This record gives sequence, structure tokens and C-alpha cells, in this order.
Amino acid sequence: MKKVIATLIAAMFATAAFAQTPAPAAAAPAPATPVLKAEAKQSKEVAKAGAKESKEVAKADAKETAKVADAKAEVAGAKADAKVSKAKAHKKAAKAKAKAHTEAAKVEAKEAAPAK
Repeated sequence: MKKVIATLIAAMFATAAFAQTPAPAAAAPAPATPVLKAEAKQSKEVAKAGAKESKEVAKADAKETAKVADAKAEVAGAKADAKVSKAKAHKKAAKAKAKAHTEAAKVEAKEAAPAK
């Protein structure tokens, strides 16, 4: 029994000593290779191109929106002008009708008046 206990204690000391040794040098990080640098540069360029494209799309959308707003304002102005001219035409027509009725009434009054 003494031999078994001695063996277990020795094994425990051996594992404790082995666990405290420094890690091997092979696990050190490798320096960046030109391939990784090229990939990073390419991904950076792709990101820049994507940002530039989205910026141009936003500008185009803003221009289109402005054009649509201008067109809507122009149509609204034309409609307002049409309403004004229509109102003027109705007013003119109403005046002409009233004048025609008064003239017709005068003519009828002359005809209805007894001849002397």
C-alpha cells in the first residue's frame, strides 16, 4: 500500500511540474503575409466602392424626388391657372348673358309699347 500511495504522490508532483512548463514556441502568431494584406486591401476597396455607389444612388434619388416635386408644383400651378381662367370665362359668359337678356328685354319692351 505504501508503494501505491508513493506512486500516486509522485505522479501528482510530475503532472504539476509538467503543467507549469511554458508553452512551446510554435504557438507564436505568424507575421501577416502579403496574401492577407492583399485580401485586406481588396476588402477595403470593395467597402469603399459600395459606400460610393450607395452615395451616388442616394444623390440620384434626391434629384428624382426634386424633379417629381417640381413637376407636381408645376401641375398644381397649371391647374390653378386653369381654374382662374375658367372662372374668368364663366364670369364673362354670365355678363354676356345678362347683357343679352337686358337687350332682349328692351327690344321686347319697344315692340310691346304701343305705336304712336
